[in-house]
Amino acid sequence: MRPEIVFLLEERSAQAMIQALVPRISSGLVAFRFFPFEGKTDLERSLVRRIQSYQNNTARFIVLRDQDSETDCRRLKQRLLHLCDQAGRLHHCVVRIACRELESFYMADLKAVASAFQLKGLERKQSISKYRAPDQLGNPKQELKRLTGNRYQPLAGSRAIGEQLDVTNTRSGSFQALIEGIRRLEVELLQA
Repeated sequence: MRPEIVFLLEERSAQAMIQALVPRISSGLVAFRFFPFEGKTDLERSLVRRIQSYQNNTARFIVLRDQDSETDCRRLKQRLLHLCDQAGRLHHCVVRIACRELESFYMADLKAVASAFQLKGLERKQSISKYRAPDQLGNPKQELKRLTGNRYQPLAGSRAIGEQLDVTNTRSGSFQALIEGIRRLEVELLQA
């Protein structure tokens, strides 16, 4: 079977962003599959079964979920890793948490947001202290909607911004952890 990375995602907007992003960071030698769920409850309830039933035994999995109101990111990650362990494929899984929300990734790259929505001058706001550390924002989705004059809609906006995101941007540690995870799994699969 062709090596593949399977994304298990909280929502369709995460799928839209990652599908737009992956071609720019992948070698093209690994296949990517996407399984969006209907929110975090559906993701957590279905995760074990989805991983166990996956037919390609060499596949690697990336679980991506928003932190939302969870106070302890590490505890949330451990809970998701425990589910991967229950599925019997812990060593083939990477769990990534978007600090607060997926939109934190976008707030880390206002140049990409400006380009996606053709908004002049928005990237200059990146120097404002709250936008320099977007993983700390309380409600990045609302902030993004405000900055874009309500042009941002999760699905279409994630696709448009995902096509523009700078994969070397380090303002969001959770975004960089996702990029690192994708690259590491791809290397792992190609060396197997």
